[in-house]
Amino acid sequence: MSSTAVSVPATDDRDRRIPFGAARDIYAITQRNLIAYRRVPQLLVFSTIQPVIFVLMFRYVFGGAITLRGLPYPYVDFLMPGIFTQTVVFGAIATAIGLSTDVKSGLMERFHSLPMARSAVLAGRTMADLIRNVFVVVLMMVVGFLVGWRIHTNVFGLISGALLVMLFAYAMSWVFATVGLAVGDPETAQAAAFPVLAPLVFASSAFVQVESMPAWLQVFARNQPVSVTVSAVRALVNGGPTAIYVEHSLAWCIGILVVFAPIAVRLYRRAV
Repeated sequence: MSSTAVSVPATDDRDRRIPFGAARDIYAITQRNLIAYRRVPQLLVFSTIQPVIFVLMFRYVFGGAITLRGLPYPYVDFLMPGIFTQTVVFGAIATAIGLSTDVKSGLMERFHSLPMARSAVLAGRTMADLIRNVFVVVLMMVVGFLVGWRIHTNVFGLISGALLVMLFAYAMSWVFATVGLAVGDPETAQAAAFPVLAPLVFASSAFVQVESMPAWLQVFARNQPVSVTVSAVRALVNGGPTAIYVEHSLAWCIGILVVFAPIAVRLYRRAV
């Protein structure tokens, strides 16, 4: 009499490796996006030229015409935290352009057909842009020191300010990931990004004191995320009350991620 063996399905080892598999996929997509800068170095060169020009213009052209009220340090020390924040905000456009290019070229469908984590495409893109921002901000620090920028606190304050700028950069990359996936065209993404960028960067405390603006604009300029982050970085590197600005900046970063990351994920799923 023959007996029939009943096979009990064993737990798939791959299920236990899902977190590691997702991390591997994110690493691969991050590398794929960074390779573009190695193969086309002009992309990285031109992404650094603009902030360098901003430093030189505001330091030597406009700086002499801007008067600071009640601050014990020169304009260049006021300027550089604003340059760091402005640089990563403008750099976040690369996220929108990169994702919209992938949508338009059909690469998203290719990614969707591969046995890879769904989170890897968005996470890999935002991580690659974060790494690029690290390089750009370090370069801006070097340029700042060359034009006379000095730290009035300590190394811990400088590192904390840089980490805060990087967190804000990562949060903003999710905003522009949403823009890029929503429009699905690189030219349109670049055009759509400017109405978001202009009021955030130029109606802020990045380059001038908020008190110099019209009263009706000061409420927005003082409390919007760019100004709050700039004020936090200034406090960390120049001294003064720090906790309230850092707390507000962290709240903005977390709020932006909580709102825009799910929207970007939803748009990504619709795109494929």
